[in-house]
Amino acid sequence: MDGTIWAGLAAGLLISAATAPVGVSGAVFLLPVHLSVLGVPSPAVTPTNLLFNVVAGPGALWRYRAGGALRDRLTRQLVRGTLPGVVAGAVIRVFAVPGPAVFRLLIALFLLPMGLWLCLRTATPSRKGSSRPAEPSAGSLTGLALAVGVIGGIYGIGGGSLLGPVLAGRGLPMARVAPAALAATFATSVVGALTYALLATVSPGDVAPDWELGCACGAGGLIGGYLGARLQPRLPEPALRLLLGALATAVGALYAAQVIA
Repeated sequence: MDGTIWAGLAAGLLISAATAPVGVSGAVFLLPVHLSVLGVPSPAVTPTNLLFNVVAGPGALWRYRAGGALRDRLTRQLVRGTLPGVVAGAVIRVFAVPGPAVFRLLIALFLLPMGLWLCLRTATPSRKGSSRPAEPSAGSLTGLALAVGVIGGIYGIGGGSLLGPVLAGRGLPMARVAPAALAATFATSVVGALTYALLATVSPGDVAPDWELGCACGAGGLIGGYLGARLQPRLPEPALRLLLGALATAVGALYAAQVIA
């Protein structure tokens, strides 16, 4: 294997090990690596990122499956909503080709305040008692998942980085949020990658994924995701929430800097 493949494998392993405990596949961090370091052209970078999620996803999901977390209602609702969204997002990406600057700005405006708020809320918990937070309605979960699916289909980020902070911010425990967000990310990535493969047969340009690089990154993510999911039960809830908030803040700041530059 050449240096690019080894670099992709290492990047996938390190990113997934750090993000799997909080339900983030790591694709949102891998996207700038694909673009700026590994030189994947656009729009092929989107299905390449989705391919990473497909290969890497089973590592963490296998570990979470052992505890029965994947049979939760939250998981079913998120998967049901994201699947149609990712197909629509892939079609938009290929035929409408929205500019990357708009995407970076939207992600920065969403994740930066969300991450800061989640960190602040975790660091200064409410003193009003420990009443259990209300479960989001089925309609709100489906609407959220559909919107995240469209974004994931357009930009290949999976969706866990968006779903995780929102659900954790609603007060849901990370033991439920992490496996549900990763399951939705995996399901949408499978459908999204297949959609791009089909669109590549009728569309000019770099539409198909970089199969070799995507699989190499995914192989690293497969190992890192399993290790991260294995670590999750050993981490206290406040630490997981702070980690998720810090990741959301870091991604938001990264994309804000790219928009300003």
